Amino acid sequence: MTQSPTESRPRWSPWSVHGDGRSVRPGDVVHPDERLSWPRTLGVGVQHVVAMFGATFTVPLITGFPPATTLFFSGLGTLLFLVITGNRLPSYLGSSFAFIAPVLAAKAGGDIGPALGGILVAGAALALVGVIVHVAGARWIDALMPPVVTGAIVALIGLNLAPVAWDGGGSGTGVKAQPLIAVVTLVAILLATVAFRGFLARLSILLGVAVGWALAAATGQLDPNAVDGLREAAWVGLPEFHAPSFSLRAVVLVIPVILVLIAENAGHVKAVAAMTGRNLDKDMGRAFLGDGLATVLAGSGGGSGTTTYAENIGVMAATRVYSTAAYWIAGAAAVLLGLSPKFGALILTVPAGVLGGATTALYGLIAVLGARIWIESRVDFHDPVNLMTAAVAVIVGAANYTLTAGDLSFNGIALGTGAALLIYHGMRLIARLRGTTPEPRT
Repeated sequence: MTQSPTESRPRWSPWSVHGDGRSVRPGDVVHPDERLSWPRTLGVGVQHVVAMFGATFTVPLITGFPPATTLFFSGLGTLLFLVITGNRLPSYLGSSFAFIAPVLAAKAGGDIGPALGGILVAGAALALVGVIVHVAGARWIDALMPPVVTGAIVALIGLNLAPVAWDGGGSGTGVKAQPLIAVVTLVAILLATVAFRGFLARLSILLGVAVGWALAAATGQLDPNAVDGLREAAWVGLPEFHAPSFSLRAVVLVIPVILVLIAENAGHVKAVAAMTGRNLDKDMGRAFLGDGLATVLAGSGGGSGTTTYAENIGVMAATRVYSTAAYWIAGAAAVLLGLSPKFGALILTVPAGVLGGATTALYGLIAVLGARIWIESRVDFHDPVNLMTAAVAVIVGAANYTLTAGDLSFNGIALGTGAALLIYHGMRLIARLRGTTPEPRT
């Protein structure tokens, strides 16, 4: 007689063993409250670490945050997220690219304290949204941020970051600093994307960075100070912690990022629900709360703001294993890696040209992801309201329009986000009152 999932679950374990624990039959999935055998679950967990690693360590390299600290808090945040969501939402919380531009703008004289304060406040705001959604439901999120607005915000973030890929936003790093290294890195990324199949293809960014780093090392273009730091770093030790400081300017710059985090988290929940055949809308508020508190935790100690990672959704889709047990392993592994100063020092040796080549692809992908949201949501650009919303918001973000009022400074992402929301809802209201344009199609 075949055991039911409840019968095969030990009293001490939140997971039942799926089938024989060794394989997943065609058409089946391993649900969040199930797992394979522990050796196989360990293997899937390691895959999640590899999948999140490329993007998670790239963000602190660009923003000047300690990479090992960011990795440490991403693992800790993932474990916190699993607890808050009641072990029902499989997700890895990695570094959010949405924070890059506002963090670079918020860093005062190279001091990351104000940027950390902005990250902390943004996380607290997202956590508050999570509480509201948990109590009131998630329908108002869709009304506030329809796909045309969400796509515009994501696209303008990618375009706003384009100058950073070229010359570090004026700092002289990026592609401009080491053109040959950057081009080789970018070409390696492109080739790895099409030359490999399956999981290796998903590591194209990481493989490209490795090729660029090897070329820089062979031609003597690594930073000598970074290499010396690698030699001197201990194998085991605490990461480099930083305390946040608070300024209204930094908070204003960073706070619009929560709109992107809301969209990413909502998309993650809906994607997992679709792939597992379970309705997870009731857990949407918990997802916002978990990501918000994880971001607060990161901002309190020197880590980058977090978000649920699409890379890891890809791993789940490929393996059909949605077990939260694998994410407990991935989170614990990231925490352990963060406790190795040697590992953090290795990441700091990545040269500017390698970052420039990698970010050329990454920032472009962010911009195109906005267009993908429009396409998949079938946004009707015959509607002038949708057309104007996207057109104005994207240009404001790409040109990095800046408004200064006293000590406050609003950059392209903040202004573009505000423009998308104001133009869409303002034009829609006027059009409805005047009867001049049709209502949006759902």
